[in-house]
Order: sequence, then structure tokens, then C-alpha cells
Amino acid sequence: MYRWSLFALLFVTCMEVSIQKKTKQGPQTLSRGWGDDITWVQTYDEALMTMTESKKPLMVIHHMEDCPHSQALKKAFAADKAVQELAQEDFVMLNLIHETSDPNLAPDGHYVPRILFVDPSMTVRAELVGKYSNHMFTYKPSDIPHLAKNMKKAKRLLHTEL
Repeated sequence: MYRWSLFALLFVTCMEVSIQKKTKQGPQTLSRGWGDDITWVQTYDEALMTMTESKKPLMVIHHMEDCPHSQALKKAFAADKAVQELAQEDFVMLNLIHETSDPNLAPDGHYVPRILFVDPSMTVRAELVGKYSNHMFTYKPSDIPHLAKNMKKAKRLLHTEL
């Protein structure tokens, strides 16, 4: 009887520790999992101000925490070293889980995931699109190389036009 009681106590203790580990989450960072080495801005207004001061283009990622498409893209984005490096060095980065009041950031609708580029002249670069005609600014995990090309184009456009 003593062994069974000891076993039951040990089992319950292990279960409580397991449950605590599953429910315990660290503090939410501005990266929200998109890349902890990237410097992220907190708001759209801050992004616009930082963009004009730094003369770097802005990359805006619209996503939702509970969207499986957003989660899959986030995982691929965070895993790609070239995209992470471009984001850190050449862009002002903002990821949003809420829409902004700027209608220019939804040229073809409010959907997620959606990635747009804005240059320091406050122009949304609507020509930098993904591969899909029904949601022009969306990317899938397999589209990360295409996204990297668009990031390079945004950087190149900045240097040729400004």
C-alpha cells in the first residue's frame, strides 16, 4: 500500500510539472517568432518615422497568431538565413496582428498573411507582389525565395529612385 501511495504521489507531481511547463510562456517579444535577431518596431507610426529617418524601406507583415497559413510562413521566414539577414540589415521591420487605419496597406483586401513594402517617400510598392492573383501580397512557405527577390528589388528600387 505504501508503494502505491508513493507511486501515485510521484505521478501526480510529474503531471503538475508537465502542465505548468505547457502553460508557462515567456514574455511576448516584438518579433512574435518572425526572427528574434531582427530589430522590430512596435507600431505603424513608429515604422514610418524610423523609415524616413533611416532611409530604409519598410516591410510590413500582416498575420494572425491563430492562422495556420501565417504560422507556416512565419516558420519558413524565421528559418531562412538570407531573408533574416536582409530583414535585419536593410529594412525597417513591422509585423502586425491588427490592421492599420492606412487603406494603402490593403490594396487588394484584408487577408493574412500579407506582406507589403513601403519606401521612405511613403509609397507602397504595389508592384512587389507574390505569386497569386487572388491575394497579390500573400506568400506561402515555398515562396520564401520569391519573397527574398522582392526584398532585394525593394532595396534596389530605393537606391535607384531616391
